[in-house]
Parts: sequence; structure tokens; C-alpha cells
Amino acid sequence: MYLGNKHNNGKKRVFNHFYKKSGIYLICVIILFVVIGFLTTVAPAYRFSSHTITTWTSDLDSSTFLYLMGMENRAFKEAYPADKDLPNLSSVVFQMATSIKPNDTRSLLGREFPGLSTFENEIIIAGEGTDYTNLPVESAPPLDEILKDREAVIDESNEPEDTKKESETEKENQDDQLNTGDKDVVFIYNTHNRESFLPHLPDVTDPDLAQHGEVNITKVSDRLAKSLESNGIGSSVDNTDIMKILNNNGWEYGQSYTASRKVVKEAFASNEAIQYVFDLHRDSQRRDKTTIEINGKSYARIAFVVGAEYPSYEKNLSLANDLHKLIEKKYPGLSRAVFTKKGPRSNGVYNQDLSQNSLVIEFGGVDNNLKELYRTADAVADVFSELYWDAEKVNKNQ
Repeated sequence: MYLGNKHNNGKKRVFNHFYKKSGIYLICVIILFVVIGFLTTVAPAYRFSSHTITTWTSDLDSSTFLYLMGMENRAFKEAYPADKDLPNLSSVVFQMATSIKPNDTRSLLGREFPGLSTFENEIIIAGEGTDYTNLPVESAPPLDEILKDREAVIDESNEPEDTKKESETEKENQDDQLNTGDKDVVFIYNTHNRESFLPHLPDVTDPDLAQHGEVNITKVSDRLAKSLESNGIGSSVDNTDIMKILNNNGWEYGQSYTASRKVVKEAFASNEAIQYVFDLHRDSQRRDKTTIEINGKSYARIAFVVGAEYPSYEKNLSLANDLHKLIEKKYPGLSRAVFTKKGPRSNGVYNQDLSQNSLVIEFGGVDNNLKELYRTADAVADVFSELYWDAEKVNKNQ
């Protein structure tokens, strides 16, 4: 009798264990289906996207991913850097969940103290008066504010006549051979194409709202292309309204470079002659930091931005350094800085991985007017032309 009860109790325990495990499996399957159903039916704006995942993982060391892949494939373990410590997985998970690096207080304090996050950037060359407290600032107003219709005042006769005459004189004195013919070797575009200027927006006082559909940074791009052409360098300007693309796709302002990347790729596909790519922007810093007087004339200062999160960024950085140094010789103080950007609160690439001669150039700030900006565009074209033709002579002699 005792043995029979013991045998029956053993069977009950086996069945109970079986039912418990089966119940757990069933609950897990139900939860899985519920999660999948939620992700496929929720509005697109609230779904997980590649952009969201990129944001979560953008600041993780690449060796972490190599280590994780090595757990599945030994071949990746062989490529793991010998000088790298094995990643602490608990720290990695914590960093992904909070965007805070346990060994870097800036990742916490940078969100609380304005300006501290700029220390993730690195000043390569500091121009006159430039330090980490006054690097270019990118305003990111809501997209509906960017797309609003605003009154703009512009007087095209405001072009700097003195600079224009100088450009015409230089063109007359050019050797006939110094031209690219019918080839457009410089491509200019504007990722934040509606960035505008307060002096031309009479009803706007908030710098973050200095946005306009026509009177904006694209006019500076047109002027730069015109000045380059006068120096014999064929140039083209793309007029795509990137902000409208964001709105039509339901994208956020932070995805501007995703939208403009297609523009750059299409430009390369349609024109094999392109050698240089410039993405022009307007800084959000105020007039005292973005304006300088040279020989009695007022100029909008510039800054060169190079993303540092792609393998060949040093090629673009070299170009920025060369241009800065040449500008300093001819227009002292015009260039504010050359600096690199990386980290979770910046794009880090800026489409510059598509070309080894690609730069983001900040032209002036919210308080500069087109007369100052045009004068600067002419100066940049003047200096770049010297660099371009010197390089062409070297290439011909090789």
C-alpha cells in the first residue's frame, strides 16, 4: 500500500512538472504573439525603427559588436583587438538602456548642463576667439515651425559691389586654360535648406525660428557656385527641399541627413566629374561670434565640420585643414575653426563617407545678412580656387 502511494505520488509530481513547463511555454508563445501583433498594428510613428536602434547603439564601441559576433562564430574572435579588454555586458546593457556611460560623467551631465555635450566634439584647429564654449550650434525647431510661411525682406542690390568687381577682374585675368569646361566638379547642397537669417525676417525674433522657404542658406549656395564659376570651376547646386521630404515621409528633423543622402548619391550617379561636395549650413550662434571685419568690410565667419564616425574621415579632415590655413593667410579670422563631431547627439557621418572631398561648412549665423554672406562666399570661392588649380597642376605633372 505504501509503495503504491509512493508510486502514485511520483506520477503526480511528473505530471505537475510537465503541466507547469507546458504552461510557461504556452504563456511565452502568447506573449510573443501579442508583442508581434502590437509592433505590426501600432502607428508607424511609435514603432521601433532602424533609426531608433541606431540611436540606442550609436555610442557603443565597435569592438563590443565584434565580441558578440565572436560568441557565435570563432572567426570574429580572431579579429578582436588584442589591446582591448573584453566588454562588460552589464555595462553595455546599462548604456543602451540609459545612454549613460558608466566611466564617462559627461554622458550624464551633458544632458543636464547646457553646452557640456559639445565636449564630445574635438577642435582640430581653433580660429580667432574659438573655444569649446562657442562652437557652432544646431537649432532643431519642430518641423511644423520650419515649414511655416513667414514674411521675408530681401534686396538683391545689396550684393557687395566691391567683392563683385574683384571677382570680375580676377576672371578677366585668368589664363584661358584654367577652367573645367563643361564639367561640374563641385556639387553644393543644403541638408537644412530652410535655415534663414533674422535681418531678412522682420516678424521673427526667436533665433530658433529663423526659417524660410526661399530666403535661406540656399542663396549662399547659389552665390558660392556663381563665384566658383567665375574662377573657372564648374559647379552645380541642388535645390531639393529636404524639409518637405521629411514632412512627406513622416520623418523627424534628426533624419535630415538620411533624406539628403539620396540627393548626394543621385548626384554622383548622374555626374562622374564631381570631385568636391559641400553641404552649406547656417549656425545658430549670435552675431558677435559669427561676424568679423576684414579691411573695413564685414564678413560672415565660417566653420568646417567633419564627421568622425566613418573610416575615411581623415581625408576630409585634411581638406578642411588645408582650406582653413589658406583662408587664414588671405582673410585672417574668417574661419572660426575646424572641428570633428561624433557621439550619440550628433550624426557623426554627414554623408561625408560618400566622398573623400566632402565638407559641411557653417556660413555665418542667425544675425548675418546676405551682403555679408555673399562676401564670404566670394572669399571662400577665391581661396578654394587657388587650392583646386594648384592640385590640378600637380596632378598634370605626375
